[in-house]
Amino acid sequence: MLAVNAAAPFSYRLFGFRLASDVEFPELARVEGTDGHDAEIRVGRLQPAGDGGPLPVVTAEGAQFSIPDVARYAVLDGRRIVVDPADGADPKNVRLYLLGSAMGLLLHQRGVLPLHANAVEVGGRAFAFMGPSGAGKSTLAAWFHDHGHRVVADDVCAIQFDGESQPQVSQGLPRLRLWKSALEASGRPLDGFQRSYAGDDEWDKFDVPLANSNETGEPLPLGGVYLLSKGESFGVERLAGVAAAEAVFANTYRGQYLDGPDQARAHWQSCLKLISATPIFALTRTWGFETLGPEAELVVDHAGRVAAGDC
Repeated sequence: MLAVNAAAPFSYRLFGFRLASDVEFPELARVEGTDGHDAEIRVGRLQPAGDGGPLPVVTAEGAQFSIPDVARYAVLDGRRIVVDPADGADPKNVRLYLLGSAMGLLLHQRGVLPLHANAVEVGGRAFAFMGPSGAGKSTLAAWFHDHGHRVVADDVCAIQFDGESQPQVSQGLPRLRLWKSALEASGRPLDGFQRSYAGDDEWDKFDVPLANSNETGEPLPLGGVYLLSKGESFGVERLAGVAAAEAVFANTYRGQYLDGPDQARAHWQSCLKLISATPIFALTRTWGFETLGPEAELVVDHAGRVAAGDC
């Protein structure tokens, strides 16, 4: 069953926020102290809202959505997530949507820009690799990790702006989510990892835990963003203007969760602020595990030059 500690909430740091939680997350590293939290996760009963589907339904305090046979989730005012697990639901699946869709909705409510992207550290800066599911984000991040680069974010890259409007990336989930083929190609034993979604043997994504080497929780400046695509040859091309803004907008994590014109307007303004401060590149890869290493080396070289201001 879902591990709950109502008497003394668990405490975690994620996306730059301190979280108090009734739920224990084996996926996250705990932090000391229960004071000064930015948001909280609670277990409670929720009445159905709307059609009870996976798309959020706006409520008086926030929004609510439901995943059949898993849980109902309510995200309230950017400060609280309430989860109501379904009878017999696997706790891993309940946590999957807590750390995914529910957290994405919380980020939107807090005015954070969440990209559907991985991020790795090169030259003291975070570089994000965005694209739809299957674009190769995690496969590329696994190569970076295995060659000594810290993975800053997997799947959800949360971007905030400092007092000078410079984008910053805080540590995301300390894990990689890899397709079976990518897991095997990386040299990792298949039987050493669990499927991301429990109870479905056809779900061919696996979670690979990573050591969190960012103990201070300090964010990294964002050095650049790459939009991944498949092509006949390797290439990097800088995007500008509307093309850059649309790339960021289209690859927003849970962009369909934006609630109303005010939130959508603020989100578009964040996209414009990002492209005015950060270079956006279209990165074309030839695909195939046999070319992953050589092409990743080219990406490291390019990102290093961008971090140094030479590109």
